[in-house]
Amino acid sequence: MDLDLSGKTALVTGSTGGIGYAIARELCDLGAAVGVNGRTAERVEAALETLRGEAKAGRCFAAAGDVATQAGVDGLVAALPAVDILVNNTGIFEPKPFFDIPDGDWQRFFEVNVMSGVRLSRAYAPGMAERGWGRVIFISSESALNVPTEMVHYGMTKTAQLAISRGLAQTVAGSGVTVNSVLPGPTLSEGVATFMKQMAGGGSDLDLDALGRQFVADHRPSSLIRRLAAVDEVASLVAYLCSPAASATTGAALRVDGGVLQGLA
Repeated sequence: MDLDLSGKTALVTGSTGGIGYAIARELCDLGAAVGVNGRTAERVEAALETLRGEAKAGRCFAAAGDVATQAGVDGLVAALPAVDILVNNTGIFEPKPFFDIPDGDWQRFFEVNVMSGVRLSRAYAPGMAERGWGRVIFISSESALNVPTEMVHYGMTKTAQLAISRGLAQTVAGSGVTVNSVLPGPTLSEGVATFMKQMAGGGSDLDLDALGRQFVADHRPSSLIRRLAAVDEVASLVAYLCSPAASATTGAALRVDGGVLQGLA
């Protein structure tokens, strides 16, 4: 199986922690040069210092910028004009009852979760097509299909990513560029860990594995693994999709949701 990404340049947005960081590390391990992205240079440099000590191959470099804004995307693209692999991972979530979500929150979630990927894909995918090889990945969620009542605005953005991913795959058909979306289920990222600790009343001695299993039992009872996924488990699927081995997989929405989604399709 050809997983070698030597000579390829990747950009993983929102990669100073969580799923994004795990993806950046996996792509480095496969030999890629990986741009680590976050909103501030300080967070990016801290992530790079850790990543350089963990990555087995490849190299990593700073790609700071707020991809939730057009100005931030423009600055990032000016500094990094071309990539072979784009992983649109940046995203936010926040539980809030539907009737309490103001217009500003809907717009903010759309800008961060959806338009960041639209703008970056618009900037980078044409160059990939011209060179005859490329990978674009959207990190969606099982919430795209199983919209959570407690955060409808988040689910809306994840569903939008599926439509954009499929439409872009059709746009670059036959070019050697593949476009896919990945649907993680509940995953133990830093943000989710903080969220669970807050729900449990805080404390540094909390058992995150137990909290995660209880969360899944209460809120995602259809899960087949009955636990939160690890960020590395999500990153492994993304790394495969970025590799030469996945050259016939495009326009797809691939699940790494622990069996939360019950449909066969």
